[in-house]
Amino acid sequence: MATIRLIDYFTSRIEASVRIVFRCRVLSSFYRSLRTRNADFKPGLFAFSCFAAAWSVLLLYAGGFTTSIEAGMAFLDWPLSNGSINPDGWLRESDKLAEHSHRLMGAKLGFLAIISAIWHFFREERKRVRLVSYALFWLVVSQGLLGGFRVLLDQLNTGFDSNVVAQSFAVAHACGAQLVFCSLIAIAVLHSPFWFKGESAEAIDYGKARIWGWCAVITLFLQILVGAVMRHSHAGLAIPTFPLASENSLFPPFWSFPISIHFAHRVGAVIASVALIGFVVQVFKNQDLRTRLGGNAVAVIGILIAQIYLGALTIWTVKNAYAATMHMLVGAFLMGSTWMLVFRLYRYKLASSSPEVARQSVGLTPSSASSESASI
Repeated sequence: MATIRLIDYFTSRIEASVRIVFRCRVLSSFYRSLRTRNADFKPGLFAFSCFAAAWSVLLLYAGGFTTSIEAGMAFLDWPLSNGSINPDGWLRESDKLAEHSHRLMGAKLGFLAIISAIWHFFREERKRVRLVSYALFWLVVSQGLLGGFRVLLDQLNTGFDSNVVAQSFAVAHACGAQLVFCSLIAIAVLHSPFWFKGESAEAIDYGKARIWGWCAVITLFLQILVGAVMRHSHAGLAIPTFPLASENSLFPPFWSFPISIHFAHRVGAVIASVALIGFVVQVFKNQDLRTRLGGNAVAVIGILIAQIYLGALTIWTVKNAYAATMHMLVGAFLMGSTWMLVFRLYRYKLASSSPEVARQSVGLTPSSASSESASI
């Protein structure tokens, strides 16, 4: 009974202290200033979003290089590395350096996602933009867990005869990285000066541009999925020649799972290229889209050409680690650039009737955003 009374006493004291704190005008005013949301252009948040996207590029390269040199199991534990955040010898051994750097950079992206979510909560009035920042946070958390399970469930830890469980988590981790990258691009675009500029009040006939755009995004993502399966199945050289798969033939002389997944990656590259070129053609067929997105569309074609060359170079150099990593990274650029173009198409769609109506429909004006935020 004495213990219960003591707990009640301290609880009542804490509650009284909290009430006093919230009655303090200075703290209350400071809190209200933090919660002053608006839907205006925020240069600081835009710069921060661009920095977070750029950091994710470095993280993508670190993760890709770790896979290329097969250093994913340099440490058998997680979240620590050999029981420490500063494991012995990690700066001297290349496999440990690659894996631990990847983990540290992933942790830093997690901190950036937390800052972004808090910043959006206090300062951003557009509800849907806030939701994207919250989704990014949970995506980054999921990415960390997927990477951790990939380590903890590896056959080196479990003793299983097959490593398919850990490989499945590794593939999911690779695909999740693309979703994080595209989310960061979306947030940066939503805070860009372009997004706040008034667009033409004239209606725009998009034709089939959006359909082709989504086809390109979906096929590129599926191509990344197949590529991740190929990399983590160690099938990158299952077909050791390019562009032919065998002597005087585009098809391999026999089939196995590594050869099949490798060949599927080559076929997927053709399908994704057709979809992407079709999307760019639709952009250039439309005068309005050509004026707005023509330069970006040309850049996407340039990235596509570079990606095809890097894929061939990976085979010609017998899977050189740097060539393979750049092939993965440029593939992420291709996916992100295409996604950005499709994302921007929907901004033009909303702006095609009236600039003010368009801004309200996407929650860019304080009036619309305040009504949305009231429901939170």
